[in-house]
Amino acid sequence: DPDKKTEVVLLACGSFNPITNMHLRLFELAKDYFHETGKYKVIKGIISPVGDAYKKKGLISANHRVTMAKLATKSSDWVEVDDWESCQSEWLETLKVLRYHHQKLSSPDPTNSLQNAIPLTKPGRKRKQEPNRHDPIKKKNQSPDIKSVPQVKLLCGSDMLESFGIPNLWKLEDITEIVANHGLVCISRAGNSVQKFIYESDILWRHKNNIHLVEEWITNDISSTKIRRALRRGQSIRYLVPDAVQAYIEKHNLYSPESEDRNAGVVLAPLQKHASDSKN
Repeated sequence: DPDKKTEVVLLACGSFNPITNMHLRLFELAKDYFHETGKYKVIKGIISPVGDAYKKKGLISANHRVTMAKLATKSSDWVEVDDWESCQSEWLETLKVLRYHHQKLSSPDPTNSLQNAIPLTKPGRKRKQEPNRHDPIKKKNQSPDIKSVPQVKLLCGSDMLESFGIPNLWKLEDITEIVANHGLVCISRAGNSVQKFIYESDILWRHKNNIHLVEEWITNDISSTKIRRALRRGQSIRYLVPDAVQAYIEKHNLYSPESEDRNAGVVLAPLQKHASDSKN
């Protein structure tokens, strides 16, 4: 049936420090966009908070960030929180998190998905591990049920897309594999700075059909950084984060001048890793 819709899972990676109403809106905007194309069906949204080993300045413990994200999505019937990434002892590249979730969806037995994900780090296994490479040329001679493995697409704001341009933050081959094999959904402010950014990058331009730009007309400029600043100053954050998140922050007195100084002067995990890789 050529009219069968491609199933999509939206994965958002990030600090969620704390999660805000803006983060939740990204999922709604992306879902509307995909359904309006008539070609896709969004079956799930996944929030994957980064682990503590990321070492970002002001990053509070993953335990709190995951709990807040769970409180924030409690009322959603399709967005959920996954703590696999945040439970890892070391920082994981976003690509590995995408692969893990792709693997988990393609594995018929969810109980052993963790063991299944391990071979992904071994070189040379990539093709075998990813039966659904979303390669339109091969689609025709493959069994028609290839569509039954949902596509896991990385959901991001324009700031994340533009961070691809920061030296050593991302590996070039990771960016390539993300856009070539999975796809990006980028929520951008009405305006074309993101289009310009894609145009200026050869890798992104080559795979631009796999980058979905969703224009946000009802702009929402709430950032976690601004939320933390308000909290440090004793100002209200009500209506910027879900009520349950606000209550949790107050109860545990989570954000303070002290928490903002966590990891101060520490180099971000990816910068450490990629800088040392390029030396070797």
